[in-house]
Amino acid sequence: MVTAAGVHIRPLSEGDWADITALEAAAYTDLTLSEDPAALKSRARSSPSTCFVLEWEWRTVGYVLALPYPLFSYPDLTRSEEAVHHARNLHLHDLVIAEPFRRRGLGRRLLHALTARARSEGYEQISLIAVGGSDAFWAVNGFHARREVELPPSYGPQAVYMSKGVRQDRVSRTPSAARRP
Repeated sequence: MVTAAGVHIRPLSEGDWADITALEAAAYTDLTLSEDPAALKSRARSSPSTCFVLEWEWRTVGYVLALPYPLFSYPDLTRSEEAVHHARNLHLHDLVIAEPFRRRGLGRRLLHALTARARSEGYEQISLIAVGGSDAFWAVNGFHARREVELPPSYGPQAVYMSKGVRQDRVSRTPSAARRP
């Protein structure tokens, strides 16, 4: 799917992992939140249809990893995903834009693509854990802090669990994850 001149959002492919792990490390290493590449891949395997890369003039400058997860629950940063959850909540695990490309609306474009996919697949909520003070960005984009959700120290001292509803069309749909055998 092309979103604007020079900007392309497409499904993640196996050939994207070197770029994704480099972007993830650049975004999270200083926060001590960087994950093992195997853990990242396991999250994408849980829901390939809700994981995208963002290219600017055919260079990967961002990505999003999202997977079905029970509301008020979240992935353990120290382990790979062992099971696919059958939930009506889509957990936005990572949304990263390379530093030189931030503040251009690219994160919002990725979020809109993810929200459209969540809606089309029948998810009712999108949740995330805002880290490193990013909760202001997420609040502007419709997410509400759920401070009653206790988070482990591995997500950092400023981590905030947040969620927002996904408005559905008139016809109720079941998430594709729930339709999988």
